[in-house]
Amino acid sequence: MVVLAGPVASGKSTWAAEQFPPDAVVSSDRLRALVGAGEDDIAASADALALLDEIVARRAARRLTTVVDTTGLDAGKRATWLRLAREHGMACVAVAFDTPAGVCRARNRARQRPVPAAVLTAQLKAWPAVRDALAGEGFDEVLAPEPVRVVPQTFLESDAAAHRQQDDPVGLRFALHIGEFRGGASGMRHRLREIAGAAEAAGFDAIYVMDHFRQIPQLGRAWEDFPESFTTLAWLAACTERVRLGTLVTAVTHRNVGHLAKIVATLDVLSGGRAVCGIGLGWFETEHKAYGFGFPPLAERYALLEDALAALPVLWGPGGKPFRGRVLDLPDTSGYPRPLQEHVPIVLGGGGERRTLPLAARYADVANVLGDLPSVARKAAVLREHCARTGRAVELSHLTTALVGWDSAEVAALVEAHRPRAVDPGRYAQQVHAGTVADQVGRFRELAEIGVAEVAVRLPDLRDPAPVARMGEVIAAFKV
Repeated sequence: MVVLAGPVASGKSTWAAEQFPPDAVVSSDRLRALVGAGEDDIAASADALALLDEIVARRAARRLTTVVDTTGLDAGKRATWLRLAREHGMACVAVAFDTPAGVCRARNRARQRPVPAAVLTAQLKAWPAVRDALAGEGFDEVLAPEPVRVVPQTFLESDAAAHRQQDDPVGLRFALHIGEFRGGASGMRHRLREIAGAAEAAGFDAIYVMDHFRQIPQLGRAWEDFPESFTTLAWLAACTERVRLGTLVTAVTHRNVGHLAKIVATLDVLSGGRAVCGIGLGWFETEHKAYGFGFPPLAERYALLEDALAALPVLWGPGGKPFRGRVLDLPDTSGYPRPLQEHVPIVLGGGGERRTLPLAARYADVANVLGDLPSVARKAAVLREHCARTGRAVELSHLTTALVGWDSAEVAALVEAHRPRAVDPGRYAQQVHAGTVADQVGRFRELAEIGVAEVAVRLPDLRDPAPVARMGEVIAAFKV
């Protein structure tokens, strides 16, 4: 919520039009034209302001970015808009237009139908008290009418963090997470080859795919094209030379554990020692039922997961000694060819602090978690506590989304191009972490500072190599 405050002709509408899309600006002048004979129809002011209040309330209820373009001189009205923002969890800022009285009068005289001089004089007389009161009314910020950018909450501290990265760079690994395969089956192999080549050129350290058999509801519809994960990784192995390859993550319920070990070992051999084994509990019950997979209760899945974590290194190791766990019984663990890597990295997906992270501390090489910065920071601390007890070092990985533009204008255009039809641009920008290259550098620096060693990034506009190249500019900042 952006509340503009200032006398008539102080520049509020001009500034709002330059800084925000038209649909975000709720203007008393425009509404006066709708309910009266025109923007200058003073007699229609009461109806226009009543309509403005109704529109602002309805937009706030939907948490839509809203610029209240009226004089903002009424303290009661300002308090109402601030209360609405607070009720709906929105930031609320005031923009104070402290324009010299002479400028306001000159602009007003130049209008085709100026506001009566007595009205403007009254507003100018009231303005100093309003200006001085704004700072104590509870707004998150009181701003001057300078150029502004509306950014997702994620990027509030990113500018300072980006400067820290420039002045004192730290390293961070990046993986491209591919979760959508739009564009038709006939050209899929060619698109994947182009994207994989672009990912290596951009400096990505790994490429991960989701281990599902149909698209998940968070990203699309069940009937969209969605290739099998390890077959896809085999194709990516043939298209690349350097990046690591793996699933983020395989459900332990999707494959017999011995078969999974065989698949990963084969991928490692054919990729020249670049396989990563991602594994987790599994969660998509509808998918399991559709394909006839068993979906045991949570406790049983945890028991199988722990056995799999213990058994996989045995299955990749020499000899054929038996493995007997809580629920997994393997009389012969021999499997050849063995992986080329002496140790295939295991990434455990899931951030459960009481069960999953303790398993990561005991068995995994990397723990992959979701969440915002405070949540990831908390999980990093919990993981460190569990590792202190086990005496093992386990890296932290974070799966996130990034919509990257070269500048603010491109970010806005990308948001508009890719947001679902009924989703507010601001809300979509928050969901996909839409920001400039500099914004993203700052965000990832903050993640590195709390202990994240690798970021797996899903690019929601990944239809061709162009988004990969933009992300490459972010990655370059962390190649130290």
